[in-house]
Amino acid sequence: QVQLVESGGGLVQPGGSLRLSCAASGSIFSINAMGWYRQAPGKEREMVALITSGGTVNYADSVKGRFTISGDNAKKTVYMQMNSLKPEDTAVYYCNVNGLTTAFRTFGSWGQGTLVTVSS
Repeated sequence: QVQLVESGGGLVQPGGSLRLSCAASGSIFSINAMGWYRQAPGKEREMVALITSGGTVNYADSVKGRFTISGDNAKKTVYMQMNSLKPEDTAVYYCNVNGLTTAFRTFGSWGQGTLVTVSS
């Protein structure tokens, strides 16, 4: 079983910054990719940023140049630095990790979600 623990959400004023963290633990043999998704009220969940084990990153157009995703394979942790936050970034942010378990089965796990509110 794989567990994800997220932290770092909160209330911030427009133009401010936050850093999200997501630590994976459990029966993990290897990680293929880690990423962040978000879901705003009344909207579908959308991809925000992804990073593969090889270091390839991908961002949603709406966050390019403002958000930076990074990963620490040894700690099985993914981070996302969010700068120049806008009210439209308000959402519940979810971490997602996929890879192989120690039983060599593929897994895809979601974190519990952390709320980011951008408001003055």
